[in-house]
Amino acid sequence: MKSYRKELWFNVPTRRAFINITSQVEDCLGESGVREGLLLCNAMHITASVFINDDEPGLHQDYEAWLEKLAPHEPVGQYRHNVGEDNADAHMKRQVMGREVVVAVTGGRLDLGTWERVFYGEFDGRRKKRVLVKIIGE
Repeated sequence: MKSYRKELWFNVPTRRAFINITSQVEDCLGESGVREGLLLCNAMHITASVFINDDEPGLHQDYEAWLEKLAPHEPVGQYRHNVGEDNADAHMKRQVMGREVVVAVTGGRLDLGTWERVFYGEFDGRRKKRVLVKIIGE
């Protein structure tokens, strides 16, 4: 069995963003040489997320509005975590959007649905963060 590991680095200039990373993940799959197996892709920071959904701007705007209603950034004093920080909302947003995705690899390709894409969700940007891509299989 083959095993592959790579870190993808992101430095989002804004506090929040959704970035389609499908092509970078597909590049990793190509580098791995795995034709049949599993791909794990996870955010390695507790204020970021990796998730699968549609690459449609209206949906991303809906996510932004929905997440802000669930865990509003301000007032920052509403959170116990915000002692010397202002990112408690980012931890909660990450919890809702999830840490990782696992995708089947079939015939050397990501076995995604028609409209499915892999996204990096940033909820407390303006610094370097990484995403792990781990692939195992034959």
